[in-house]
Amino acid sequence: MNEPGVEPLQGVVRLADWGVIRAQGADAASFLHGQLTQDVQQLNQHSARLAGYCTAKGRLLASLIVWRTGTDELLLACSADVLLATLKRLSMFILRAKCKLSDATASVALYGLAGRAATDWLGTNAPMSVWQRNDAAGAQVLHLPDSAGLARYLLAAPNDAPPLPLPALSPEAWSWLEVTSGVARIVGATAEQFVPQMVNFELVGGVNFQKDCYPGQEIVARSQYRGTVKRRAFVFSSDAAAPPGREVFHSNDAEQPAGMVVNAASLAGSHRALVEVKLAALEAGTLHLGAPDGPLLHRLAQQPYPVPIEATA
Repeated sequence: MNEPGVEPLQGVVRLADWGVIRAQGADAASFLHGQLTQDVQQLNQHSARLAGYCTAKGRLLASLIVWRTGTDELLLACSADVLLATLKRLSMFILRAKCKLSDATASVALYGLAGRAATDWLGTNAPMSVWQRNDAAGAQVLHLPDSAGLARYLLAAPNDAPPLPLPALSPEAWSWLEVTSGVARIVGATAEQFVPQMVNFELVGGVNFQKDCYPGQEIVARSQYRGTVKRRAFVFSSDAAAPPGREVFHSNDAEQPAGMVVNAASLAGSHRALVEVKLAALEAGTLHLGAPDGPLLHRLAQQPYPVPIEATA
């Protein structure tokens, strides 16, 4: 299968399928700290954090990138189709905390930047390490995990800011890099489907096991320390496009799915997907989209990071 070349994966794209939540107030950080899988209280203005928001049963309602814009203000970026539900649910638990949550999507524009062109344009403002945060050209820029050997950045700017002087990157190219990075983004079709470890969230820095309690913490911690993780996410190429939420079947089991597509992308005639799958299903046979005889999935020999594959009881 031909892989897309590196050249189309350079430049900038407006992330129209992302949204932004603003948290303001003296208790904003402490409130979010008690709701998310990540340590928010220790977050400074030079770093960002990947975090999950879970149900009481430990299932991810949203994945979020969190960073400070001031002493009493934080921004949270997430998939646009889970933003309103996330905002509503978080707001239910504010109670007496000095924290105001609002949808900031209309005032904060998010851009994805990738490749050498982006790094060169950022210059000395380019965050050097993953999840580092800097200011650049009146905006905040965060270094996301690299993908396909290319640097990736998330840039947040005022909605009326002028266009960035970078080559245009297509949404499809950005999605390809996002999937290839192996960092799951929870979307509407996959909300409440996964415990964080099922999509490798703790492997990419999305869970802090030393912090105080949050919704679903007991289940997340139990999965970690009792060795009960029997499902993981891997990057696959596929013979057909695979929308998030599409069930995956093993060739020897037509009765029940073996996994689910987390995120997917198609570029230059190639298809790629981050797929959550039973570890036992990797031992023999083949994996297919939608049905045991559906389009074939091919697990990439080179994964973006090491993933434990021993299925434990």
